[in-house]
Amino acid sequence: MAVSLKPVHRMPTPACLHFLCGKAGAGKSTLAKALAQAHDAILICEDIWLARLFGDQMKTFEDYRALAQRAKAVVGPLVIDLLVAGQNVVLDYPANTRTSRAWFRSLYEAAGADHVLHYVDVPDRVCLQRIGQRNTERPEGSHPLTEDDFVHISSFFETPEAAEGFRTEVHAAAGGHAP
Repeated sequence: MAVSLKPVHRMPTPACLHFLCGKAGAGKSTLAKALAQAHDAILICEDIWLARLFGDQMKTFEDYRALAQRAKAVVGPLVIDLLVAGQNVVLDYPANTRTSRAWFRSLYEAAGADHVLHYVDVPDRVCLQRIGQRNTERPEGSHPLTEDDFVHISSFFETPEAAEGFRTEVHAAAGGHAP
């Protein structure tokens, strides 16, 4: 007996942009890798892109800020295209200020995609411990940070608020382990 196969027309599931907020050393990149795997998503990591594109040009925090803006001009349209094509994306860029979170919003809204803001909320002492470990291991794209660097960078941090309107998942580290 022959079986007739008719095409099934399904509404596409909207793609989702996952992005992360948390202080330096909180575990954002570790979580980003796990999210990419769990959601069959493309992972785009700012640290790796910046290191490969501008590695020796980043000497100061101000250098980082300027070069990160240049990279966003390329990465933003790419992310929109991926989302429009139905591809989930994990964007491992810091969503650590209201202004930076507005950029992420512009991406998923332009694509008509869903979103999740992953807030990695761990104590400063855990962040500093992880920074020490990262300074020793030096994974690709990492830059050594001192405690003073951590304090300076953290001074810009703004905790996400419900009034911003993001669908937020909070990730807290129990016992100082990676989220």
